[in-house]
This record gives sequence, structure tokens and C-alpha cells, in this order.
Amino acid sequence: MKFLLDVCAASHRMHRTLTELGHDVLSALESAPRATDEELIALAIEQQRVLVTEDKDFGELVFVRRLPHPCIIRFVGMSVAEKVAAMRDLIAYHADAMYAGSMIVVTQSRLRIRRGARG
Repeated sequence: MKFLLDVCAASHRMHRTLTELGHDVLSALESAPRATDEELIALAIEQQRVLVTEDKDFGELVFVRRLPHPCIIRFVGMSVAEKVAAMRDLIAYHADAMYAGSMIVVTQSRLRIRRGARG
């Protein structure tokens, strides 16, 4: 699977974990630190990457402005260790939703998956 880590979600630990699991990981922190949210969505679509973020603005882009989008995973109020553990679970148990272009919101106590069509 291919991932794009938004600047706010681009921890070294997440990047390393995904890479060690055999995934292709691109960090916006290194490749496009000043990219807008729209540009990140376009890059993720172009390169067929799952976009990982903490930014709630992506919800507005997807649900209000109805922009085409890849799978977007948004972590809310979690430590790096919790995000890494949750990402491992998402890959293991919800890869189908990730391939389907879903909007996934993960908190410490809840997982919401809104399935959608890939952009």
C-alpha cells in the first residue's frame, strides 16, 4: 500500500513503522511541506496513496466541497504510539476500506469509516 503522511502526521515513528511493514511512504514534511490541502489530495490521487492526517479541514473538502479524494485517515487526539498501533490495526482489518477511498476517522475510543469511491 502507498501512504502520504501530511505534515501534521509525519512522525518518524509512523514513517518507519509503515516502511518496515513493506509499504511505500511519502512524507509531505520532506516532499511538499508548504502544500495546500487541495494539493495534497491531488498528489495522493495522482500517486494512488492513502492520505494520513490530523487536519479536520479534509472533511470539509470531501463532504462540503465534494472534491474527489483518495482514502483519508484522520487521527484525532492520539499520541504517536496510539496512532502507530491504530494504523497497524487499520492495515490488518480494514485494508478493503482503504482501497475503497473511504474517509476514516480514528480516536482513542472510536473508529468511523465512511466508504466512498476513489478519486
